[in-house]
Amino acid sequence: MTPVKNYNNQNWLPSFFNDFFDNDWMIKANANAPAINVIEGEKDYKVEVAAPGMTKEDFNIHIGSENELVISMEKKNEKKEESKENRRFLRREFSYSKFEQTFVLPENVDKEKISASVNDGILTIELPKISAEEKAKINRVIEIQ
Repeated sequence: MTPVKNYNNQNWLPSFFNDFFDNDWMIKANANAPAINVIEGEKDYKVEVAAPGMTKEDFNIHIGSENELVISMEKKNEKKEESKENRRFLRREFSYSKFEQTFVLPENVDKEKISASVNDGILTIELPKISAEEKAKINRVIEIQ
């Protein structure tokens, strides 16, 4: 599986700007992107996305119109401390995370049998391969009667 290139990068900027903005003291825009493993086995592919603190409701996984697997997640947290007895808020915390990654699916993935689960902070997507027998059925010759 091949990840689709993200065109939101700043390669169009002159190298001076890249050198200035691409330093350790500048926070990178994709610093919140989770780590992703793609594993190929004999019968399937497996995609693992590190997503601590996320639940299955935070994810959206779908097959796009151009045979791509699109994984997106969005998490909104709002921590409010209730005011008590003539007190006012001196601190409130808001958190928002959003991520999307697109992979081009190989031709041998059985799109009807793709499954996903979230366990221990890892989103796992199982992508079964089409067996040679099933592929022969798909690519069969139709006899004319």
